[in-house]
Order: sequence, then C-alpha cells, then structure tokens
Amino acid sequence: MFTSVIISVIAGALCLLLAVLYSKNSSLRITLGIIGIVLLFYGGYGYGSMNPLAVIETFDTGNKVKVEYPVNRVQVISPVEGDSVSCRILTIGVYPETHNKDIWVLLKPSDNKFYPQSDYTNTSYKENGKWQVVTRFGGDQGEAYDLYVYETDATASQFFSGTIARWKAEDDYVGLQPEELPSGAQEIERIQVNLARNCRGIH
Repeated sequence: MFTSVIISVIAGALCLLLAVLYSKNSSLRITLGIIGIVLLFYGGYGYGSMNPLAVIETFDTGNKVKVEYPVNRVQVISPVEGDSVSCRILTIGVYPETHNKDIWVLLKPSDNKFYPQSDYTNTSYKENGKWQVVTRFGGDQGEAYDLYVYETDATASQFFSGTIARWKAEDDYVGLQPEELPSGAQEIERIQVNLARNCRGIH
C-alpha cells in the first residue's frame, strides 16, 4: 500500500511538471495537469489513511493566584480555591529552584478515592520554576473535587505511573483508597473545586 502511495505521488508530480513544460498542445497540458492533481490527491489520501493525525486534547485553564517571589515552596497557582472548572484543565504551579522531586496532582471526588493525573510524561512537566499537568474530571455538574498536590520520590512516582498504565490497559479507572497511597508521596497542598458541567464519560 505504501509503495503505491509513493508511486502515485511521484507520477502525479511528473504529470504536473510535464503539463507546465509542454507548451505545444494545450489540451494535452490540461489532461496531464488533471491526471497529476488526481494522483497527488490519491497519494495524500492514502498517506493520511495510513498515518492519521493524532487527536489533539484540548483543555481550559482556571483562575490564577498571584505568585509571590522568591518562591520557597511548591504551590498551585491555577485553579484556585472554589473555582468552577471544565472537564479538562491545566493545573499550573511553581516550585523553588532547589526542588528535585517529582510533582503529582491527585483528584479526590465524592467517592473519596484518589485518582493520579498525568499527561504524556506521567509526572507533572517541570521547567524554569513552573510545573503543569493536564487534569481530567469525570463527575457530575456541581460535584466537588479535592485537588491534591504531592511531591514524590522515585518509588512513589513509579507506583503512580504503573497504576495509570494498568487502568488505561484495563479501561477501568477504579481509584486508589487512601491506604494505597505510597509512603514516598507527601501531600504539600490541596484545594477544592467544583465542576461547571457534567463530565461523565469524558476521559
């Protein structure tokens, strides 16, 4: 299939080139041009069907608190306490220059279980004193969520990463009981937010 796509693209390009260069017969130029365009479209469609574009996840940001410098602890700057949030948001924070642990966001909805959050790097993304992670909610409109920030050692990070991988593989996000949280995870901040709309079934 891939070979036919390449051949189609090459042949289409050659037809267009000949249509441009061949000046004696206008009807032949038009025919070659049409054939070239059709072959290029076919090649592009074939490539796209074999290599579909990844679905781009969208997310919102909540309100932000003003950061006081110098930063001397890990903290959340968005969302803020009492925010009404969308189903997918970007949780944003800051950390001091000397901080060398991983940062995790865990959600605790009304079922009182913990749900570690991650983007494609698993741990929160850290750079130049700021951290962030895509945070996904799945409850009912108006439901209250506790948003926890934990800093973790390597063992705790591996536990959360493995838990998320297992849930994804089984397509069953069962949550963690409080006693299941690893000892290497230390709570450093928590805020409460509520859902602006129904987020059931949205991952």
